[in-house]
Order: sequence, then C-alpha cells, then structure tokens
Amino acid sequence: MEDKSCKTSRWRFLKAQLNNLLPEDFWQAILRAPSSVIIDVRTPAEFAAGHLPDAININYFGESFWEDICSLPPDAEYFIYCRSGRRSIRTATLMRNGGFDNSRVFNMEGGWNEWKNLKLPVTTVENQLPSS
Repeated sequence: MEDKSCKTSRWRFLKAQLNNLLPEDFWQAILRAPSSVIIDVRTPAEFAAGHLPDAININYFGESFWEDICSLPPDAEYFIYCRSGRRSIRTATLMRNGGFDNSRVFNMEGGWNEWKNLKLPVTTVENQLPSS
C-alpha cells in the first residue's frame, strides 16, 4: 500500500509562513527599526545566562505568556527568538494568528544557539546590574 500522507514537516510549514531572518540579518533589521521590540521567549533562567541586547523576556511556558504578548504596543516591529527556533516559530505563528501584523513580526532562524556561534552581541543579567 502506497503512503499518500503529506511529507512536509509541520515546522517547515509553519516556518514558511513567517518572516525568517538569519542571525546577522536579524541583528541588522533590529538596528534599522527604531520601534523594535526584541522578545526572548526562553525561560527566565535561560534569559539570565545571556540574551540579545535590549531583549525582554516573555517565557513561552509562563502562565501569563499570551497576556504578556497582548500587552505589547501594536505599532512596533517584533523580533522573536528562543534557543533553537521552535518556541519562536510558535510565538510568531500565535502572534500572526492573534492579529499582529505579520509583516512586522520576525523570527530568528537558528535561535540563540546560532547567535552565540556567530559571536554576535550578548548581554547577561550580571552585566545589566548597575555598578557600585
């Protein structure tokens, strides 16, 4: 019996509907967007260990995740990332389906793992604390 099921992975299908940028292009787009909001959807512990400069942490697994997303300003450009790309794909898809302007929502391909491999700018909670 021939298998006639769809061979397209769900992730590939979801990702194809988004604005995906490689880390270098993601960073350049952030620098060009004065009203950008950088959203790290990893856990608070992952965020504390290192994140993109000026990123805010909205934990994908947090109880108030969707409420936090909905409280964001409607006219901003959104740059979303996670560790490897799955949570950010889900978040960008939820935002698109939830009424955010898809042309203003960007997903970073490869996530934090790829960002670090490329040695792009990183901030940690420790170096955000005021010096005494």
